[in-house]
Amino acid sequence: MLDSIKTLARQYAADIVQTRRHLHAHPELSFHEHNTARYVADQLKAIGITPQEGVADTGLVAIIEGTRNDTASPRRVVGLRADMDALPIHEANDVAYKSTVEGVMHACGHDAHTASLLGVARILHVLRDQFDGTVKLVFQPGEEKAPGGASLMIREGVLENPAPVSMIGQHVAPNIPVGKIGFREGMYMASTDELYLTVRGKGGHAAMPDNLVDPVLIASHIIVALQQVISRNRPPASPSVLSFGRFIADGVTNVIPNEVTIQGTFRCMNEEWRAEGKRRMVKLAEGIADAMGGSCEFTIVHGYPFLQNQPELTRRLRAQAVEYMGADNVVDLDLWMAGEDFAFYSQVVDSCFYRLGTRNEARGITSGVHTPTFDIDESALETGAGLMSWLAVQELAAL
Repeated sequence: MLDSIKTLARQYAADIVQTRRHLHAHPELSFHEHNTARYVADQLKAIGITPQEGVADTGLVAIIEGTRNDTASPRRVVGLRADMDALPIHEANDVAYKSTVEGVMHACGHDAHTASLLGVARILHVLRDQFDGTVKLVFQPGEEKAPGGASLMIREGVLENPAPVSMIGQHVAPNIPVGKIGFREGMYMASTDELYLTVRGKGGHAAMPDNLVDPVLIASHIIVALQQVISRNRPPASPSVLSFGRFIADGVTNVIPNEVTIQGTFRCMNEEWRAEGKRRMVKLAEGIADAMGGSCEFTIVHGYPFLQNQPELTRRLRAQAVEYMGADNVVDLDLWMAGEDFAFYSQVVDSCFYRLGTRNEARGITSGVHTPTFDIDESALETGAGLMSWLAVQELAAL
């Protein structure tokens, strides 16, 4: 089976590259992936697979049934996920497959994820008489935007009928050399919450502060004080990040505004601490503003949960990746405080989210995700499709 998968991955590699390039040239934003969904559906139908369309509006689910019956016990089901949405970024790359949509770009590799999963569909459809069990292909919208397409697909039953015993996902990694794969057991990626604060006071002439309630000063105290929620209230073993990236005090040199707006993000890897941290932040910010004569409206947009790779599943898949790739090409990952809505699956079913190396320094392919110059070494696509196919069939055979 391993040799058959590698042979087919190599055979289909050029087609997978062309699929990725088509998707890259025609990106669509989160929850607007209508043309992408039609393209994916057409590709699946051409293979001989009829997908369920319109899941969470623009998502698709496809089933591949293995026809080899090795056991009388219930057949295992494994879910494989790829996301399809792009980002509101203007592409700066000068390539033949550059985005044709102004201000929209596949800057996070979702084109590669979708192309790889379509490659998996081709490989496993050909080899369906060589495995026992069911592979559920999940083409998901809206990973980049709350509430996350994963949560909506779960709500619409993607983890039911049939219910997968495990979910597997992969994500491009521009910090890992092409040809290598990364795994991490347990906590891997952070929960993500958006913070929006409006601090109100009484503005006026900056030369007469005694007549004002300065919201700039209040907001400054709030930003500094909120860091103590992390440094003094967080459990020491629980990673957390609190950052503010936007602070608008729309006055001038001698005019204090009536209000200040602040935007930030709170990230952690413990759901109990996540709830407690947000409660403490709101209470502290409102209390400071009130004590200084102003007010603070604190709004939190509840985002994705933290992503946890189930340890036993991840160990199994890592071992199978070593068999497929060789031990030198499988690396260990550090904690990553970025967010990913694959986390919703990991909160419901045993899941593993691993990284696909796409970096090639010799060719200048080094830009990070979410940048205008992001690109991948496309030879990673052969690995992406082949390895995921191998992991799926091996997980179907796991006891």
